[in-house]
Amino acid sequence: MLKTLPAVAALVVASALVVPTVSSAQDTNSVRVSYSDLNLVTSFGQNKLQRRISYAAEQVCDKADPFDLNYTRAVTDCRVGAIASAQPAFAAAINAARHPSVTVLDATALIVTRP
Repeated sequence: MLKTLPAVAALVVASALVVPTVSSAQDTNSVRVSYSDLNLVTSFGQNKLQRRISYAAEQVCDKADPFDLNYTRAVTDCRVGAIASAQPAFAAAINAARHPSVTVLDATALIVTRP
């Protein structure tokens, strides 16, 4: 019985350390945005991808509450930040479309995440 008590105590301490890590991992939302069907050389394809990025930003950020101005601002800031964080990948995808090269296992999607 005396050997079981330190083992149980160690288990309780270990689970207390893991819980914050798991809960913070759930807070990070991301959406995969595919562009394999788009021609990013054209402005139509680029605009379509921008709309997909905007829609993904709406998905990763909470819905705005029209009765809570501060929360609405926070949601808007989240969406703006998510769109801004996807812009380097957007620019790289356009550059790769304009200057094609042979790559192995190239991805045709980008990830939009909550900032």
